[in-house]
Amino acid sequence: MLKIRLKKYGRKKRPSYRIVVIDSRKRRDGRPIEELGFYDPITNQITLDIESVNTYKNHGAQTSKVVESIYLKAIQIQA
Repeated sequence: MLKIRLKKYGRKKRPSYRIVVIDSRKRRDGRPIEELGFYDPITNQITLDIESVNTYKNHGAQTSKVVESIYLKAIQIQA
């Protein structure tokens, strides 16, 4: 099953996340199928390819709770 979730990177005390599509059995920082966006919780910066997220969701990919909230915020910002 495919999951759309966060992949952590950055330095100590300054986390940043990439929003990725990955097999649910892979580890958190494993090699993703595709990178869909970026999230910085410190500056609250969101960059997300909404069309690609919709495509993967239509094909059965599940989103994590945090990614779902980021996705909804990105849709509101875009509208």
